[in-house]
Amino acid sequence: MNELEQLPIPLTQWFYEHARTLPWRSDPTPYHVWVSEIMLQQTRVAAVLGYYRRFMEELPTVDALARAEEDRLMKLWQGLGYYNRARNLQKAARQIVTDFGGVFPDTYESILSLAGVGEYTAGAIASIAFGIPVPAVDGNVLRVVSRITGDDGDILRPETKARMRAALLETMPKTFPGDYNQALMELGATVCLPNGAPLCDQCPAAHLCTARREGRTGELPVKSPKKPRRAEERTVFLIFYKGRVALRRRPARGLLAGLWEFPNEPACDEGTLERWGVSPLRLEHGGTGRHIFTHIEWHMTALAVEAAGPALPPGWVWASPRELEREYAVPNAFQPFMGLALAGTEEE
Repeated sequence: MNELEQLPIPLTQWFYEHARTLPWRSDPTPYHVWVSEIMLQQTRVAAVLGYYRRFMEELPTVDALARAEEDRLMKLWQGLGYYNRARNLQKAARQIVTDFGGVFPDTYESILSLAGVGEYTAGAIASIAFGIPVPAVDGNVLRVVSRITGDDGDILRPETKARMRAALLETMPKTFPGDYNQALMELGATVCLPNGAPLCDQCPAAHLCTARREGRTGELPVKSPKKPRRAEERTVFLIFYKGRVALRRRPARGLLAGLWEFPNEPACDEGTLERWGVSPLRLEHGGTGRHIFTHIEWHMTALAVEAAGPALPPGWVWASPRELEREYAVPNAFQPFMGLALAGTEEE
């Protein structure tokens, strides 16, 4: 992988001229870098900007994150998905308070010991915030390295990732590792694109790129196909009573753990509402929706129900529109029905 030895200077110079202006880059404290990297996992930069700003306004320090109520944390995270990321953030913040005296750890190994922090995130924080020369290898970086070196290993296989990480570690610049890591990420996000043709005429590494030279940019990186998702039909109940809508909390473990949801079931019959103790005065079609998770796909049909009384199963709540918007974290899976839920509720 001799091409990687020649890459740091031209790529980092390009980064200085073309890098997007992002809030965590403007003030790259360990806390800012950490939160931004966790938010950016499997999420586009444009989608993260508003979340990052609101998160930092409310939880500006490690200590504030450690002390936050979980429901408030989930509300701040609502819409980003992968909610265990937020829970691990808080778990790690509490580790920092307990094990490191509230001071963010400053070695790669100690950062890697934090909950929810893997090699990539530890490398990003260590290099960007502390100047430690370690790589940060995410999907963007794997794609860049694969094309530049002509490596046709499956980038989803651990041995391929380990080989590329080792090659980057060997060629990592000692004086500007954080900028170089960010340059690799930026190149993969904006030029060496994952879908469609890469913008080779804009690439500062075009003269080094094996895939471009050999006409293989469409073949690399090699990635094994994902298993097909399982589709599941669900019925969602929007149950209203006196300007409130019913919510229930999901189980503490599993998909969307601990979040609030409109009651729903994978298979329903006419007795579902009766089993819940809900007597319907009126029942109407409430629309349809679809949501894709990593391994499953929900096909949802909603029923809007006007309840005859306030009785609900234990643990369920009646939520006002203000509470629905500001307090209860309802995952994006139910966004297709949020407009109807808000329209059916009213403040006292």
